[in-house]
Amino acid sequence: MERQGKETRITTDEARAGETSHVLRWVLGLSLTLAIVALTIIWVTGAIVTPA
Repeated sequence: MERQGKETRITTDEARAGETSHVLRWVLGLSLTLAIVALTIIWVTGAIVTPA
């Protein structure tokens, strides 16, 4: 961090302060897929078991 009078300049890495390896995208994608699969299984089994 660098100060020049009232201005403060920070580098891109300091401003970002986060992970840039894209692991979070994989975790979110996988969890979304698993949630969709689980809810589909629950919905289909409920439709099969419930009498018309």
